[in-house]
Amino acid sequence: MRQVFLDTETTGLHPDRGDRIIEIGCIEMDNRQLTGRTFHHYLNPERANHEDAVKIHGLTDEFLADKPLFAAVVDELLDFVAGAEIIIHNAAFDLGFLNAELKRLGKPTFASHTGPVVDSLLMARDQFPGKANSLDALCKRLEVDSTGRTLHGALLDAGLLAEVYLRMTRGQKTFAMDDDDHAGHAGGAGVLADFSAFTLIIQPPTDAERVAHRAMVEELDKFSKGKALWQKIAL
Repeated sequence: MRQVFLDTETTGLHPDRGDRIIEIGCIEMDNRQLTGRTFHHYLNPERANHEDAVKIHGLTDEFLADKPLFAAVVDELLDFVAGAEIIIHNAAFDLGFLNAELKRLGKPTFASHTGPVVDSLLMARDQFPGKANSLDALCKRLEVDSTGRTLHGALLDAGLLAEVYLRMTRGQKTFAMDDDDHAGHAGGAGVLADFSAFTLIIQPPTDAERVAHRAMVEELDKFSKGKALWQKIAL
């Protein structure tokens, strides 16, 4: 499955008040393997940055003055994300800005060009309820190296999000392993291991183990006030 991890930086917090996108970063993954394909542009927002925003991303008005307009890169962006599952941390924020930019150009919403959009912030809140689930917090919790992140940057954050996502969704789907990681993480469906040549040895319990097991079941039955089903099964 082709996935694209996306992040933006903006002049402020409110697209409905005229704030604009100043940086877009995308990283492509296919079958849980980074492909090396990226999309990255700084953009001239045709307006000034908010001071607080510059403190977060460090992209000054002077730096952005000679950068392309969103209109100049929109087709390249939409080609890059076309049909892919999109993963965004706090998706409502980025989609609000992307849709505002597309609306200015008379184009359909961002999600109409892509596959499903997944909000990794909602995923994190589901996995880690009651905990901080910012990208920084997730990097620390999941041991993703973010030491180079002194300022927010769209491409850097998209890359960190890709690694965070892999760790949040890591799961062994088969018995197959490779030298790098569990099956399903290193790409491809893998090859199921053939155990037909092995004989499964069934070791019966000893008398002492049977007595210990019966005592444990009786304790469970006592704790459940006679509602345990184990006592109805022959030991």
